[in-house]
Amino acid sequence: MLTATGILVLVVLFVAIVVLFSTIKIVPQGYNYTVENFGRYTRTLTPGLNVILPFVERVGRKLNMMEQVLDVPTQEVITRDNASVAADGVAFYQVLDAAAAAYEVSGLENAILNLVMTNLRSVMGSMDLDDLLSNRDAISEKILRVVDQAANSWGIKITRIEIKDINPPKNLVDSMARQMMAEREKRAEILEAEGSRNAAILRAEGEKQSQILQAEGRRDAAYREAEGRERLAEAEATATRLVSEAIAAGDVQAINYFVAQKYTEALAKLASAPNQRVILMPLEAASLMGSIAGIAEIARASFGDPEPAGPTAVPRAPRRGGAVPPGAVPTVSPGGSDT
Repeated sequence: MLTATGILVLVVLFVAIVVLFSTIKIVPQGYNYTVENFGRYTRTLTPGLNVILPFVERVGRKLNMMEQVLDVPTQEVITRDNASVAADGVAFYQVLDAAAAAYEVSGLENAILNLVMTNLRSVMGSMDLDDLLSNRDAISEKILRVVDQAANSWGIKITRIEIKDINPPKNLVDSMARQMMAEREKRAEILEAEGSRNAAILRAEGEKQSQILQAEGRRDAAYREAEGRERLAEAEATATRLVSEAIAAGDVQAINYFVAQKYTEALAKLASAPNQRVILMPLEAASLMGSIAGIAEIARASFGDPEPAGPTAVPRAPRRGGAVPPGAVPTVSPGGSDT
């Protein structure tokens, strides 16, 4: 059984505990508490151990000071070129002033959502569909600038606004796919035509270069051939001059050598003629020697020397069955007979 004194002690302890708990407030990290004195805001409690006056002051609002995210619901937007699209996004915000966020606006998150959705429809409605689909960063930047300026008085900072999805109607998507296909086919045809043109140009340039090189080759060959003929003519002229000088000096052996060489070359040409069919080999060397002796006699007659007699005279080639006279060059007819 408790006495009256014991009951009083228990009551005092209970009141002391209640007063203690109402006096000491522990604020967790990332939060701020507002303190109200008989319903009027007086101060803000920061994270840690805080003491307030019991029964006079109380905690008003508990605000999260960390960055938070809000899902922006899907909105139907009519673009400037009268295309209907559905768009949604996300908004990131952070409370910087706990008192302003608690007492300057009612329903902070709802106010932020409505502000973002309103500006989302306004910004996207002022753009064409093509710009809308390709400029998400520009849309997010415009909405962020407007919403952050409007929410500044609420003690919050809008850090980011991102557009998640932009969904045109299905028939519009099909039309865009056909348009993209036609555009890609047109580009492919253009590239193919440019490739054919470049190939034709390269082939023409190659043929032109080939013809130029061939012409230069023919020109060089003609120059070299002319140079060869010139050198051959010079050699012939030099040989003729030397033979003429030898003859003028009275050397009969030079003209014999010259005539024998020409005679041998003539026989080689006759043997290699295209209309030649039969040639009898070997040819008589006596005819060649007789021709050389006849030419020597003509030379001695021209220079006024009488024909030497005795063993020094050049023997004449005997005629055998219609042999050619001395000094005449035998020829071979196409039938193979000597004339």
